[in-house]
Amino acid sequence: MSNTQAAVGILDRLNKASSAEDFFALLGVDYDPKIVNVARLHILKRMGQYLAKEVFEDGAEAEVTSRCKAVLEQAYADFVVSSPMDQRVFKVLKDAVAEPKKPAAFVPLSSLK
Repeated sequence: MSNTQAAVGILDRLNKASSAEDFFALLGVDYDPKIVNVARLHILKRMGQYLAKEVFEDGAEAEVTSRCKAVLEQAYADFVVSSPMDQRVFKVLKDAVAEPKKPAAFVPLSSLK
């Protein structure tokens, strides 16, 4: 099996995982169920953000698995030390604290000559 096929193997298994617990089990990462129950989607979203910065092309399966494990551990650690509200990985949470946009200036048609 080539390195590219091996890399696709672990990434494909992660892509088919159906729960946060599956990700932790596949990568062999220990976790506190209380934290995962509160922040599961946030952890996976953050993991995806970190994975988007990784380059796995031509990586050996062990290397890709190791990088994925490190990324999951990093994403999980983000939520061990702070809450989903502090991290704000989802747009709706970011928008909740964003500066409101100023409405465009209104110019009535009657004022145009």
